[in-house]
Amino acid sequence: MIETMRWEDNALILLDQTKLPLEISFYTCQNYQDVIHAIKGLVVRGAPAIGAAAAYGMALAAWECCRKDIKNCREYLLKAADELAVSRPTAVNLFWALDRVKELITGDKSSQQLFYDILAAADSILRDDVIINKKMGSIGARLIPQKAGILTHCNAGAFATGGYGTALGVIRAAHEEGKEIKVFADETRPLLQGARLTAFELMEEHIPVTLITDNMAGYVMYKGLVDLVIVGADRITARGDVANKIGTYSLAVLAKEHNIPFYVAAPVSTFDLTLKSGNEIPIEERNAQEVREIFGYQTAPLNVPVLNPAFDVTPHYLVSAIITERGIIYSPNEDAVRKIILSS
Repeated sequence: MIETMRWEDNALILLDQTKLPLEISFYTCQNYQDVIHAIKGLVVRGAPAIGAAAAYGMALAAWECCRKDIKNCREYLLKAADELAVSRPTAVNLFWALDRVKELITGDKSSQQLFYDILAAADSILRDDVIINKKMGSIGARLIPQKAGILTHCNAGAFATGGYGTALGVIRAAHEEGKEIKVFADETRPLLQGARLTAFELMEEHIPVTLITDNMAGYVMYKGLVDLVIVGADRITARGDVANKIGTYSLAVLAKEHNIPFYVAAPVSTFDLTLKSGNEIPIEERNAQEVREIFGYQTAPLNVPVLNPAFDVTPHYLVSAIITERGIIYSPNEDAVRKIILSS
C-alpha cells in the first residue's frame, strides 16, 4: 500500500490524494501553514490521517521556532494550534491530536526540546493509529459472514488513516482471514472519494470491488446483493450519533428498510463525549464549485445556488454496532458508549 505520510528532512511528505488514481504524487509541507492548506484542500483527508497530519504540523511549527530563533516559542505554538484547529471543523481527531500535543508545550522547555517532544508525539500518533486499526479490523471481522456482500461509502481505508483503515481495515482483516467477500463502493459525490480512492485501494489489495453510483445503493440492497454496510466516522457523540461523509445517513435509512446491519468502525479518538446529540456536531460547508463541476469541467449552471455540506449525521438508533479497538458497541446508547470508551 502506498505510504500516506512520512517525516523526512524536517518536512512532512503527504500523498496528494487529490491526484489519485490518475497520478501518484506527493505534497511537501515545510511549515504548519502548508499543513493547513493540505488539510483544507483534501491533499490529506480522513479523520485519523488529519489528526496525525496536524500533529506533524505542530512539529513543523516547533522546528520553525528552532530555525528562526522565535523568542516566545510557546506562544507561537499555541497560535499554530489554533490555526490548525479551524482547518476542518467536523473531524474530532484533529482536536484530539492537537490537545495531545499542547500538553507538551510548557514554558520551561527549550525550543529544541519542544521540537523533539512534539515530533515524537506525532510519530507515536501515526504509528499507534496503524496498530489500533489492525486491532479494530480483527475485532470487526467477527461481524463479517464467511461469504458476504459489503457496501461502503467514501474512503475509510489506508488513505484516510495511518496506513490500514477503519471500515476498510475491517474489510481487509476479513479478506486476510480468507472470507469470501465482495465490496460495493459508492462513488461518493461530489468529490468521488469512493471511486478515486476506495476502488483503487481495494483493487491494489486484490479485494473484489464493484463501483456504484450513490443512487444505486437502494437497488443493490433490494436485489439482495448487500449483507451489511460498514462506514467510518469523523465524530461520534456520547450516545452514538455518527457524523460521516454526506450520504451516510441515506445508507443507514436504506439499510434499516432492508433489514441489513449498519456498522461503523472508528477508533476511540473519534468519540466526542462532550456532545450528546448529533445536532451539536459542527458540519463543514464546502465550496459550491465542488458540486457545480467535476475535475474542472462545469456540469451545472454557473451561478446555480448550491448546498454542499461535507458530512451528515446518522442517529444512533440506525446504527447496529460501532467497532472500536476496545470492543464492539452494540445498539449504541450513552451507557453502552461510555462503558467501552471510558474503559482502560
